[in-house]
Amino acid sequence: MQDYPPGSSSATPHKPHRSLFERLTALISPEPENRSELLEILHDAHERNLIDADALSMIEGVFQVSDLCARDIMIPRSQMDVVDIARPIEEWIPMVLSTAHSRFPAVDGDRDKVVGILLAKDLLRYYAQEDFDVRDMLRPSVFIPESKPLNVLLRDFRANRNHIAMVVDEYGGIAGLITIEDVLEQIVGDIEDEYDFDEAEDNILAIKEGDFGPRWRVRALTELEQFNEILGTQLTSEDVDTIGGLVANHLGRMPRKGEEFEINHLRFEVLRSDARQVHVLLVEKLPQRPTVETS
Repeated sequence: MQDYPPGSSSATPHKPHRSLFERLTALISPEPENRSELLEILHDAHERNLIDADALSMIEGVFQVSDLCARDIMIPRSQMDVVDIARPIEEWIPMVLSTAHSRFPAVDGDRDKVVGILLAKDLLRYYAQEDFDVRDMLRPSVFIPESKPLNVLLRDFRANRNHIAMVVDEYGGIAGLITIEDVLEQIVGDIEDEYDFDEAEDNILAIKEGDFGPRWRVRALTELEQFNEILGTQLTSEDVDTIGGLVANHLGRMPRKGEEFEINHLRFEVLRSDARQVHVLLVEKLPQRPTVETS
């Protein structure tokens, strides 16, 4: 016959109490109370090789997605590759072939008149059907506001099995476009396929105006010489050749997603990075502070 400690139920075995050491440890190292403390714990776990760099980067990406909205990562209106169905197909098919996108916004004479989405694969019928009408091939387009949170947008993309959305401003005009790949890249990093390429002119792109003029989306691997030439700056370093390297040297560590800082009258924001390197920066030139003369 099994004996049980006094005061305990014979139906359930006795559960041992936590030791004094365990209780003291819980008091000294409480659970994280906010996101910053949680990220500190995760970075500490990475430094102790408890999680790898890719896992840490994806966790940071999940946090960032909940803080960003469509305007932060959309492709601006001026840089959209569109097909104008008001023009003969022969005029824009070369662009479709050269860009090699799978989907294109279809406009009717004006970039603000998006009438649908054209799938590149549907153009195969153009070569097989004599009575091909591109308007019959268009899929419905989805329109979202610039302020739509990325986590909500990703949920909508998945629920509706949609891959692309048109971003509109407060006046109803087309501000840009965003794809499901753009959102996923904020979590897992760049998704490269056989059509991706890296040309020098793509390293620095002017996007929506900031408080003090244009803002620039800059790839961290951009050479300092090219960065200085386009932005009219004079950043130099004897130790590194790229803007990403200069940023890391300035901070003395790898910058984190969403981090903001200033270097030589330039405001930097880290749009994409992981535990190993920074990938994309948002840069804005700040006005020069007037010097105060002393007598």
